[in-house]
Amino acid sequence: MLQAKTRVIIALALLASLISFAKFSSCESSGWATPDQYIHACYSDIPALYGERGLSKGDWAYSNGVDSVEYPVVTGTVMWALAQITPDGADAVNKYFHINIILIALLMIFTSLIIFKLRPEFAYLYPLAPAGIASLYINWDLWAIISMVGAIYWFDRKKLDLSALALGISISTKFLPIFLLFPIIFIFIRRNQLRGSIRYLAITISTFAAINLPVYLTTPEGWLRFYQLNLSRGSDWGSLWYALTGLGVNLPNLNYLSILLLLTGFAAIAIYILELRNTPSLTSLSFIVLATVMCASKVYSPQYALWLIPLAVIALVDKRDLHAFWIWQGAEVIYHIAIWQHLASVTGAKFGLPLYGYALITLLRIAATIYLIATFVRRGLAGGTQGPLSHRSLREFLFESGNAYP
Repeated sequence: MLQAKTRVIIALALLASLISFAKFSSCESSGWATPDQYIHACYSDIPALYGERGLSKGDWAYSNGVDSVEYPVVTGTVMWALAQITPDGADAVNKYFHINIILIALLMIFTSLIIFKLRPEFAYLYPLAPAGIASLYINWDLWAIISMVGAIYWFDRKKLDLSALALGISISTKFLPIFLLFPIIFIFIRRNQLRGSIRYLAITISTFAAINLPVYLTTPEGWLRFYQLNLSRGSDWGSLWYALTGLGVNLPNLNYLSILLLLTGFAAIAIYILELRNTPSLTSLSFIVLATVMCASKVYSPQYALWLIPLAVIALVDKRDLHAFWIWQGAEVIYHIAIWQHLASVTGAKFGLPLYGYALITLLRIAATIYLIATFVRRGLAGGTQGPLSHRSLREFLFESGNAYP
């Protein structure tokens, strides 16, 4: 029976990959031209950056200074390595795209199997999620998502060294999983295992350093580009801040405001974790944390749905919460259409979605994400809560620790 269910999950993941390929391949015939790729919602960074970042010429991903790839080391290495095996010729861009998406489809299948092990009763939702299918080949996100999901899987099964190693790899692929260290540390605190948290952090940081130091020491300007870009960027596509600006609400000191909103969200999550009677699992917290980061961030790209879908699936514990999942997916699909039609309108298309409409749909998407966060928080509290922590118990959480991993 288990083997049959595994085959079903593999088949669903393969079907989702093929449907997504059909969606994106419609741009190949037009040579990924603008605004056609926005009108048909088939834009992908994969063919776009193949030429723009010197990969088509065989350049190392981080050797072109400010024109280097704008991603962490593992992603840049994947981009460069696959460019090396792409045959030259007039159709090289499409060949590069095909090589990449074959591997992304395989990553989709393996990620589906990990999710099946974590949450078998809801695993079918991951490959069937429409926003995931629509976004699958926009970027190289699946390379980081699979190691992130692996880190969560090993953490909740107490294989903490493997989890820390996987998280270090994931952070070196796309920086976003670094925020999972926040709930991880709080879980260690709840377990009174401060020494365990130090070991976990040491392995994660060492893994990150081992991967990144060689690139930083040889091509520092290219390595720094990703971090400088994210620190200096203003409000960008999909963000709360971009939507407010589009509606005429211009806020100063955007960096400070986004950080303040994020810290406020993290403070609320910390209170939630400490209010739970039982120590929560990382599967139950990961969606809440990363979704909060995305809602507060200066950019909320359409492919970020790829990060949140697996975390939402593994956070589900009750069928009564499925409605919230599908409401959120509906909002994600609406946004997926809106972003491309808005970009079509600003890149010369005869029709498209004006800024005002795009801003409203952006807020709808963020509201749906917050609704799903609230659903998971409510379910967690309903599963058993305790009263406010006394000063004594809080001190115990902060200062008492065991001698080994739990």
